[in-house]
Amino acid sequence: MIEKIIHNAISLAVIIRASYTNTGIEFFTTENDSQQLGYMNRPQGYEILPHRHNIVQREVRLTQEVLYIKSGKVRVDFYDNDQNYLESRIVFKGDVILLADGGHGFMMLEQSEIIEVKQGPYCGERDKVRFNPVTEAQLNIVTN
Repeated sequence: MIEKIIHNAISLAVIIRASYTNTGIEFFTTENDSQQLGYMNRPQGYEILPHRHNIVQREVRLTQEVLYIKSGKVRVDFYDNDQNYLESRIVFKGDVILLADGGHGFMMLEQSEIIEVKQGPYCGERDKVRFNPVTEAQLNIVTN
């Protein structure tokens, strides 16, 4: 299953659930997005020819992250760019999430291992703005 979190026509996140399956190749981002997220399901013997990537200058204006939940259970809280809380989703072992825009926070609901991929280089504290998290009373956990 694919879940897209969109607010005011801005794509905040894409969640690829561990149970998702399809044939061939599918991308969940556009060619213009600075972080590309796709899925491949290829049969035995399918060959991807050896290749390397050319040096191409790109401009990255916004850090985007891809998280793979290796183990555990994590609540992801979504915020708009004005730091207003919107909703939360729960991600589980095997899920992948692209955090594309807006704000986000996390609560580990179980001991969790997460693998993170994002653009670099990391700019330290200049790279992000921290703000107060949602309260328990404000939580709106969306399930699909």
